[in-house]
Amino acid sequence: MMRRYFLTSAVGILLGGLVGCINLGPHYQRPDVNIEVPQFYQSGSIKSSADAVITDRWWQDFNDPELNRLVEEVLQHNWDLKQAAARILEARAQYVQVGADRWPQINFDYDWDQRRFGGVNVGRGRTITTHQVTFLALFEIDLWSRLAKASRGAWNDILVDVENRRTIAQTLVAETINLYLQIEAFERRLQIAAESIAAFERSLQFVEIRYRRGLTSALDVRQARRILAGAQTRVPELQQQLGINQQQLSILLGRYPQTQPPRTQPADYYRQPAAVPTGLASSLLRQRPDIRAAEMRLQALNEQIGSAKAARFPQITLTGSYGWNADGKDRLFKSDSIIWNFARGVTQPLVDANRLKARQRGVEAQYQQAVSGYANTVLNAFAEVEGALLIRHKQLERRQREVVFLEEARATQRVAQNRYIKGLVQYLDVLDAQQTRFTAEDNLAQVDLSILTNRVNLHRALGGSWAAPQPIVLQRDGYFFDFETPDTVLP
Repeated sequence: MMRRYFLTSAVGILLGGLVGCINLGPHYQRPDVNIEVPQFYQSGSIKSSADAVITDRWWQDFNDPELNRLVEEVLQHNWDLKQAAARILEARAQYVQVGADRWPQINFDYDWDQRRFGGVNVGRGRTITTHQVTFLALFEIDLWSRLAKASRGAWNDILVDVENRRTIAQTLVAETINLYLQIEAFERRLQIAAESIAAFERSLQFVEIRYRRGLTSALDVRQARRILAGAQTRVPELQQQLGINQQQLSILLGRYPQTQPPRTQPADYYRQPAAVPTGLASSLLRQRPDIRAAEMRLQALNEQIGSAKAARFPQITLTGSYGWNADGKDRLFKSDSIIWNFARGVTQPLVDANRLKARQRGVEAQYQQAVSGYANTVLNAFAEVEGALLIRHKQLERRQREVVFLEEARATQRVAQNRYIKGLVQYLDVLDAQQTRFTAEDNLAQVDLSILTNRVNLHRALGGSWAAPQPIVLQRDGYFFDFETPDTVLP
C-alpha cells in the first residue's frame, strides 16, 4: 500500500512539474534597432520583388567544370568546416547535459557491512553481515520554468553554431572561387607579359639590325633593351603571386600547399555574367546566416534571463529512496526487508548578498551587448551589399573605358609603326606605343578580375541559398545527425 502511494505521488508530481510550469518571461521579440531599411537597395540595378533570388550553386553560371569540382571538394574536406562541425557536436552535448536536469536523477546504491559484537574474545563474539540495496531518486519541480528556459537557451546555442557553420561554408566557397579566378587572371597576365616580351625582343632585333647598318643611333638600342628588361622584371612577380594563390587554394581543399605551371588562358576567357537580381532589402535579414546567428544569440540570452529570474524564486525538490536491507543475502529481497523514504523540500534564498539578482542583471547586460552586436551585424550586412553593388556599377563603367583605351592603344601602335617606316618618328615612339598597348591589356585583365570577384562577394553578401556543408558525423561511434534545416525548432 505504501509502495503504491509512493509511486502514485511521484508520478503525479513529476507530470505536474513537467507540464505545469509557470513562465516568468521575458517573452522574446526581435529588438527594434531603429534601422530604416529601404524597399530596394540604393545601388541595385535590377528591382525584383522576389524574396528567394539567390540560386543554389550559382557559381555554375561560370560554366567551368573544374571550378564546380573544387567547390564541392572544399565543402567535403576543408578543416575549418570540420572544426565548426565539432563545435556543433560540443553544443549538442551541452544541450543534453542542461536538459538532463529537467528529469529525475535515479541512482543505485549497494552497501555491504560486516560487524563483530561480543568483546575481545573471538570465541564468544558474533559477526553480523548486512546487505542493503537502494534506489535513490531526486527531482526538482520546474515550477518557474528555470530548467526549461536553460534547456531552450542551450538549444539556441546549437542553432547559433549551426548558422556560424553556414557562414564559414559561404566564406570558404567565396574564397575558393575568388582564388580560382585570381589564378586565371594571373595566368592571363603572364600570357600578356610573355607576348609583350616576345614583341619587345623582335623590336630589339629590328633596332640592332638598323644600328649595325648605321640607320639608327645607339640610344635607340639602349631604349629598346630598357623596355625589354622592364617587361621581363614583371614575370617573377606574377609567377610569385600565382604560386601563392595556388598554395592558398590547396590549403582550402585540405591538401598540402602546391604550385603548378600556368595554364593557357585565351584572350576571350572573360565572360560577363548577368546582373544579379538583389530582391527586397528586407529579405537580407532572413538570408544571411550571420544575421540569423546574431538573433539566435539574442534568443539564447533571453532564455538565460528567464532562467536567472526563476532562480530567485523557491525551488521545490522531491527526494525518495526504495530498497531492501537485510542481515543476509537469502533475506535481502523479502517483503519484511523493504525500506523506503519520500520527502519534499522547498528552498528559498534569504540572504545571498544579492548574488542571484546580480546574476540576472549580468545576463540582462549581456543581452544588451548582443542587441548592439545584432545591430552592427545588420548594418555591416547592408553595407557589404550596397558596397558590392556600387563597385559592380563602377567597375563595369571602368571596363568600358579600358576597352576603348586598349583599342586606341592598338591603333596608336599601328600608326607609330607606319610613321616610323616612313621615317617620320623615332623608334622610341613605337616602343612607347607598344608598352602602352600591353599595359592596357594587363589593366583590362585586372578589371575583369575585379568584376568577377566582386560578383562572388555580392553573392556572399546577399546570403541566400548556398550549397549546404556535409552532414555532421562523429566518426568515433558513428553518431550522425543533420542540422542543415533552417527551420529547426526545439524538440
